Amino acid sequence: MLRPALIALVALAGAAASSQAMGAEERTIEPGYWDVTNRVSAAVVLGQTKKEKRCITPAEVSKFVEGPSNRHYKCTYPTRIFRDGKITLKGQCSTKNGHTAYVQATGTYSPSTFYMAADINTTYAGLPIRGRAITDAKRIGDTCPAGAAAS
Repeated sequence: MLRPALIALVALAGAAASSQAMGAEERTIEPGYWDVTNRVSAAVVLGQTKKEKRCITPAEVSKFVEGPSNRHYKCTYPTRIFRDGKITLKGQCSTKNGHTAYVQATGTYSPSTFYMAADINTTYAGLPIRGRAITDAKRIGDTCPAGAAAS
């Protein structure tokens, strides 16, 4: 029964850091080859972890830092701060059918590290559901090997 809720939560959690494009003055991580771990947990017992190595090009830095986005949901963050190695986001993500999740994320970054924890609050069939999405990444190289996965 909670499986559809977890799927929705995972989709919204993936958007936990997405919003408008960051300004050029907001320097965060360096492009290169990164070791990335994404964890999503919900309802105490449900969880998913994905580990991968990814190539992040200069053009993809903002997209990676602010999280994935797709045609299924849109996120807005009235509070969106990337400053002095710290991240603060507060806002919401909504699907096309009107389902909304409230997101509050904090984290840290440097040219070679990135960590963000996003707490997600939503409802499914009238029941409150809380979840957490964590991205933990470390830069492992200046250049990407041939055939490396893109961001």
